[in-house]
Amino acid sequence: MRAYVFEPREKRRASLAAELENVGLKPLFVGEEFFDTGLAPLTQPGCEHRAILIGESVNTHKQIRTIRASGCENPLIVLRDFRNSTDTAAALDRGADDVIVSPIKGSEVFSRINSIIRRSHGHASESIVVGEVTAFFDGRDPLVSGARIKLSKREHSIFQHLALNSNKVISKNAIYDAVYGMSADQPFDKVIDVYICKLRKKIAAAAESGAQYIETIHGRGYKLSAPEDYELPSVETITPQLSLQARA
Repeated sequence: MRAYVFEPREKRRASLAAELENVGLKPLFVGEEFFDTGLAPLTQPGCEHRAILIGESVNTHKQIRTIRASGCENPLIVLRDFRNSTDTAAALDRGADDVIVSPIKGSEVFSRINSIIRRSHGHASESIVVGEVTAFFDGRDPLVSGARIKLSKREHSIFQHLALNSNKVISKNAIYDAVYGMSADQPFDKVIDVYICKLRKKIAAAAESGAQYIETIHGRGYKLSAPEDYELPSVETITPQLSLQARA
């Protein structure tokens, strides 16, 4: 997951970068000019998941207004040094999604970004179920027919983007931008097709139905959805399983 980070105090950047990178976040530190010239790309499809983290400064509220006025709806979190209920309320009222107070921990930042993203897609819980597939939004690999399947970092990024938009068609360009948009070494054009193929094979191998779950919509993109002939488990099937889980 990628994040733009404005931290005006140079001495704090190294420790903040270490915290973010330790949980899989890829920070790109920006300066004041970012709020004047760098916001336009974030309004493009595929870029809506890139978080913006703003370190505390005298311009914090102005920066929040500028971000939201540009049409940018990305997760926006303010990083504060001390608790200040009045200032926190003002930041939230101006468009910030959240405020985190020092000490800043990467795991907390990561979880709060994930929470903002999944709620923006209409998912209140930490996971969704699509047929035999259970997709998690907290970094865990998915379950297929009750078994965990191991995904690489790239596979996981692509799968999560599809899961967040389950039952919707997502273009290859949107997936590509979400996964590689800020990378300096962008790969060849067919890379998304390759990863989609790998994901299908892993899901089909684990699914009792043998279904691949990721459908190609020619000329439009991909869609994660249950097969049309998939039937939900009956109450009789679910109840014994729940009883066994409760005993465990």
